[in-house]
Amino acid sequence: MSYSYRRLRPNLNALVIITMALVVIGSIFIYSASSVYAIELFGDASHYVKRHLFGLAIGLAAVIVVQLIPTGLLKRGSPLLFLGATALTAMTLLGRYSLRIHGSSRWLSLAGIRFQPSELLKVALILYLAYLIDKKGMRRSSFMHGYLPILTAVAIPSIILLKQPDFGLTVTLFLTALSMLFVAEYAMHYLVYTIALLAPFALALVVMRPYRLQRILNFLNPWDDPRGGGFQIIQSLIAVGSGGLFGVGIANSKQKFFYLPMQHTDFIFSIIAEEVGFVGSTILLLLFIFFAYNGLRLASKLHDRFCGLATFGFTTLITLQAGINICVATGLLPTKGIGLPFVSYGNTALVANLLMVGLIINFVRNNRNALY
Repeated sequence: MSYSYRRLRPNLNALVIITMALVVIGSIFIYSASSVYAIELFGDASHYVKRHLFGLAIGLAAVIVVQLIPTGLLKRGSPLLFLGATALTAMTLLGRYSLRIHGSSRWLSLAGIRFQPSELLKVALILYLAYLIDKKGMRRSSFMHGYLPILTAVAIPSIILLKQPDFGLTVTLFLTALSMLFVAEYAMHYLVYTIALLAPFALALVVMRPYRLQRILNFLNPWDDPRGGGFQIIQSLIAVGSGGLFGVGIANSKQKFFYLPMQHTDFIFSIIAEEVGFVGSTILLLLFIFFAYNGLRLASKLHDRFCGLATFGFTTLITLQAGINICVATGLLPTKGIGLPFVSYGNTALVANLLMVGLIINFVRNNRNALY
């Protein structure tokens, strides 16, 4: 074991411990938030937490399996993984295989297995972007040979995601990709021009879809329609505000009694804030901050460029999702349909997030020659 690897271990151990803590918190509050809803629908208060634990078992198995894969094989295989994940995501646009839930076709049903391929696409896309950036090397100053191929790799799956539609994930992936290009020291004017061109396009997408524009209006003043478009935001704020300093106690939430929709998925943070209050919510927020800190520290120390960029991308994506979810629950952003990583109910998302952590462990352990 090299001296450099010993320097990495504290950050890696901290990242793993934080992930475990978030998973435990998620298991507790998925049961708490979903129990009443599950009894009403299935007659079993533990219905969702049982399914969550099944997904957790798959995720932990994935963490173990990726430890056995050589980093070089992951690097060389990243284009195939990206093509496969993109193809699966494109299949959601085919009515024969897709499941339409809450107005979006984001799920597939194949051989009786239901899953959300866009969650796997996130992992594959970051690996592929790290591979491309590493491969282009000194060509990063060239638009045609360095920047355009990477932009195309992000644009193709984004078009598919927008067709589902999944505007929130599209924005999140673009922000992650731009962050990876920034740390890879691509020409700043390319990034500025990209943002300048995408901003009016994003605005047009919002205006063209009335429900997106309505979300913005509801976000700006939910009290204009307290029983309609503003209902979810208002109920979320009531849950957060009801928690006070120390909360009403675990499993004692009142908002989960059919007041707050999607209480165990997109708005689980609101239930957590109600039950454990400002103190508990702050601890959860700090866990994500420390997750970001340790993940970024590992990314900066890894000698292998591919591994460092992929670790940075995974850490950034998970942190972005957490930040957006918490901001939505507290009324700081319009609703996006993005869950809280490791905490919200959603088996495919949980497996994908654990897979990202497993890959970070792989990169650190298989790249012992690290820079401090």
